[in-house]
Amino acid sequence: MPLVSDDRGLGALVASTEAEKIASGLTFTEGPVWHPDGCLLFSDIPNNRIHKWTAADGAQVWREPSGNSNGLTLDHKAHLIACEHGNRRVSRTADDGAVTAIAERYEGKRLNSPNDVVVHSSGAIYFTDPPYGVQQNQRELDFQGVYRIAEDGGLTLLVDDFLKPNGLAFSPDEQRLYVDDTDRHHIRVFDVQADGTLTGGRLFADMNVRADGGADGMKVDADGRVYCTGPGGCWCFAADGTHLGTLVLPEVPANVAWGDDDRSTLYFTARTSVYRLRMRVRGSA
Repeated sequence: MPLVSDDRGLGALVASTEAEKIASGLTFTEGPVWHPDGCLLFSDIPNNRIHKWTAADGAQVWREPSGNSNGLTLDHKAHLIACEHGNRRVSRTADDGAVTAIAERYEGKRLNSPNDVVVHSSGAIYFTDPPYGVQQNQRELDFQGVYRIAEDGGLTLLVDDFLKPNGLAFSPDEQRLYVDDTDRHHIRVFDVQADGTLTGGRLFADMNVRADGGADGMKVDADGRVYCTGPGGCWCFAADGTHLGTLVLPEVPANVAWGDDDRSTLYFTARTSVYRLRMRVRGSA
């Protein structure tokens, strides 16, 4: 199995010769995030757990139950921000371990099932809210949105015309926000305004091919390339949307994160396992 398929420049960015499996025996892994303490946190959604992986100890249960957490990230104080499918909320974990909901309802109605999340340098939190984790007869919102949580806790709906909004990532200068739509098999890019709202929403990349997997987790490197897990692997796009190739792993990845002290390793949550791959580029801060 080639490590890179349809190579149009991606191969030159990869330092590893193969993807290294670092954890296995899981059910459906998601939401990887590298913690400055030198560990990877990731979700195992059906098993209702968050795992902590270190090179010394491997993967161990870090939190159970997790609210069937999916996407994870860190705020500027390294507090864990989690999208909890089961609890239909976004939560923050304090230094003492206390978990607090920071978004549960929009205009009095319960969210669908928050999926993925990113933090802006302003401290604002952006997340997607598809209905993957909620039964149709339990839904209170009739749309699937992208939201912003302000530093004061205010919740704003930014976009509501997605079918299944999923992964999202800022460009290195934070002037653009990429959001993929799993059902439409594409990535859109929005312009981020000074007040944190979004405009535009033009098509950035089409990922509609016949292969296992759908547009899902996303990250950006320091040079502005976009990495999106999707059909057949993790797709890489130049900042102008040109497809540079696809990273092919033993299992179809659902999400991806930059890690290690130099932020030059890609960590992939891929169905029942977690993999890592050394790169010759750095992840965006």
